Amino acid sequence: MFGGLTGWHLLIILAIILLLFGAPKLPALARSIGQSMRIFKGEVDEMKKDDDKDQKGATDAGPSASSSTPAASDSTESKPNS
Repeated sequence: MFGGLTGWHLLIILAIILLLFGAPKLPALARSIGQSMRIFKGEVDEMKKDDDKDQKGATDAGPSASSSTPAASDSTESKPNS
């Protein structure tokens, strides 16, 4: 993805960022990006834990858990035709 970027390219990008945001705003910008990344990582970890619990619960319940929900064809048969 960034294979073609050299040190000079990164230096130019950093200079442009410095010009756009200014030196006083850079620490606040970096802090907010760090907080956002921490929140995102926490949410991803929580989703992984939820998925692990769901998968473990599905394997513990066995195949009978999937048969407890009615099939879509059953719900259409109960409707009267007009």
